[in-house]
Parts: sequence; structure tokens; C-alpha cells
Amino acid sequence: MGWHGFDRAGGDMAITLARLTFLSILLGVLFDLLFGDPRFLPHPVRAIGWLIAVLEKGFRRAFPATPRGEAAGGACLVLLVCLLSAGIPAGLLALGFWLNPYVYLALSALFCWQTLAARDLQKESCKVYRALRAGDIEGARAAVSMIVGRDTSVLDESGIARAAVETVAENTSDGVIAPLFFLFIGGAVGGLFYKAVNTMDSMIGYRENGYLYFGKVAARTDDVCNYIPARLSAWFMLAASALLGMRPRNAWKIYRRDRRKHASPNSAQTESVCAGALGLRLAGDAIYHGVLHPKPWIGDALRQIQPFDIVRACRLMYMTAFLALAVFSAIAAPVLWLVF
Repeated sequence: MGWHGFDRAGGDMAITLARLTFLSILLGVLFDLLFGDPRFLPHPVRAIGWLIAVLEKGFRRAFPATPRGEAAGGACLVLLVCLLSAGIPAGLLALGFWLNPYVYLALSALFCWQTLAARDLQKESCKVYRALRAGDIEGARAAVSMIVGRDTSVLDESGIARAAVETVAENTSDGVIAPLFFLFIGGAVGGLFYKAVNTMDSMIGYRENGYLYFGKVAARTDDVCNYIPARLSAWFMLAASALLGMRPRNAWKIYRRDRRKHASPNSAQTESVCAGALGLRLAGDAIYHGVLHPKPWIGDALRQIQPFDIVRACRLMYMTAFLALAVFSAIAAPVLWLVF
């Protein structure tokens, strides 16, 4: 079907575009659940990471090595990475839509798929679970080092399991709900913009290793972009804990008490819910880049952490994602198909 036939069937161009975008988000979610992140496909996040590394070298040379100069260089990096990460896919999608709406749908679905990480989060964290279950502590340390930023060489079995549960809890927001939120706001372009912000934070949003000033804008931008999604994620997770029978009252109690116990305004939102739902104590001191970071505990140790808690955290993540998708879709679908 050519463009004109498609337009007559679907309304004006803007509504047709919005409906195709909605369908592409649903397809992206489906592909993520089925396939995760196939390594043979070129991934935009890897391209964003390369771009950040290249621009960092350039801006560090261009700006003086002073607190103000490094902050300015970091701000320029954030601006340029965001513009390119959103502008290039926007141009490709516009070209696809001009060629044929179905080309746009396929390309948009691919981008939406690549912004989500539910399946990979479950797959990588369960590698830690299987290693712990087999008694392979070194293998578990190696597996958990792939999904956490802290130093893992000194972690015992409980510390490894705790680190894996924490990263599932935190990335329920960062890797699943927040990208989904931005997809529903801005389509694939919005999702890739968010991934750029999140990738910059993970690469340069530190206080150590010379990033105290250079990474400041990246860290603050990530805080702002995650402020609403992190809280939505916590509320969806509270509902998920009730549906799964995972101590919802305790989850609510720990959430209210501990949701601000983190240097980031967002990270403890879902960690506190997960800790309460599983009856565990999470967080505590951790070593990052060779530096000990004192951190308060989140949750109460109603029982000892077990390797299977990694699986429980993944179940909580999936139910949280399902609820978010259902709510976001329930808001978007009537607007696109009933109102227009």
C-alpha cells in the first residue's frame, strides 16, 4: 500500500505517525522479551558510548583543566551527545516515513527494542544466580562484575547476591520503566535520548578518576531525567509486590522510610521497595574504582539473603514492567484510536 492509501485509512499524517509509533513501542517490548539484545545487531548504545569517549578526549583538550573549564567541557559533551543521539535517529525515522510508513514502523520498532533491557537484565543477573547455586564464587564474582559498577573482588556469597538484587532493583527503573516512559513521551527518539543521558551518567557521572567536575552535568542531567520515572517505577513495583504476594505492607513501610537513603535522588526509590518486598537489607558500604563509599543500609534483614532472591527480584521487575506497560498503553491507546 502506498503512502496515500495508508493516509486515507489512518487519518491525517500526524495521527498516522502517532499510531505507528505506538505500535512500534509494543513491538519493541515484544522483541525485547523474546530476544533480548542480540549481539550480532549493531546497537545504538555502543555507538553512543563510542561517541562519548571520543568527545571526552576532544573537550578535555579544548577546555582548561580547571574546575570551571572541566565543567564547561562536560556540559558541551552532554549537549552534543544529546543532540546527535536524538537528531540522527529522528532523521532516519523521518526518511523512513517519507519512503513508506511500514519502513518507519520497522525502523522505529528496532530502535524501541534497543532501548529496553528487561530480558538482558534477567539473563545477566541469572548468570550470577546459577554460578552461586553451583558454588562457583569466582564465576559469580565475574558474572556480577558485568552488571554492577562496584569492585566485586572482595564480595562473599551474600555480597554477590546482594549486588545482583540491587542492580535488578535499580535497573528496573533505569533499564526498563524509564526508557518505556520516554518511548511513550517521544517515541524511539525519546527513548534514545534517554539512553544517551543514562550512558553518559554511567561513563562519566562519577566523582572519582577526574570526573568530579567534568561529569557533573551528566550526573545532574540523569538525575533530572530519572526523577519522575524512578518514582513511577517505585509505585508500579509496590503494586507488583502485592500482586506477587511479596510482603507489600513491608515494601510500603521500607519505601516510605528508606527511599531517600542514597546519594542519588532516584536510586533508592526502587531499591527500597525491592528490599521491603523481599524482606532483605540492601545497599551498605561499597568500593567503587578503589574508593570506599560509605552508604546507609536500605531495608531490614528479616531473613538472610539467598541466591534465589535474584530470581525473585527478576520476577518483581517483570511484573513492574507489565504494569507500567499496561498503564501507559491504557492512557495512549484511547487517545490515538478513540479521540482521533
